[in-house]
Amino acid sequence: MSRIGKLPISVPSGVQVAIKPSDSGAEVSVKGPKGELKRNLRPEIVIKQEDGNLTVTRASEDRFVRSLHGLSRTLVANMVKGVSEGFETKLEIVGVGYRAAMEGKKLIMQLGYSHPVEIDPPTGVEIAVTANTKISVKGADKQAVGDLAAFIRSKRLPEVYKGKGVKYEGEYIRRKAGKAAAKKK
Repeated sequence: MSRIGKLPISVPSGVQVAIKPSDSGAEVSVKGPKGELKRNLRPEIVIKQEDGNLTVTRASEDRFVRSLHGLSRTLVANMVKGVSEGFETKLEIVGVGYRAAMEGKKLIMQLGYSHPVEIDPPTGVEIAVTANTKISVKGADKQAVGDLAAFIRSKRLPEVYKGKGVKYEGEYIRRKAGKAAAKKK
């Protein structure tokens, strides 16, 4: 039995879960104060709602189905957490002259290129600039928030000599010694 898959998912108050069984699997829709999320689960995965808890079980003991068990439970748990609390990823910009600003819903970043980098967030995800060098990405869908944060980071990856670029908050950048420091040894 999957250690993660067998754990029940508690549904907080204010969150409604609807499970629609079909031939192609179950469609789970979760609605809460932060929004609404839907996901289709594979037909090998069975989800039940009892006493304010969701339980995810598997139909067979095949290797493939066992691998889906914990994944499916985690995806549903992330949906429940996303519509009740939401997810947030914070980014930091490091470098002289590097900065970010909001123009409407669009993120405008100066990252040392000859042009500003503009990013439009997808629906359901919002971007906020808390300081010139601090960016916050928030939303109900964990995957969408993580994808957008990784996309923003990819516009100027942190480099290893001076540490300049866009990095996650708290991320440690391994630094390398430059040529001058290497020759002194």
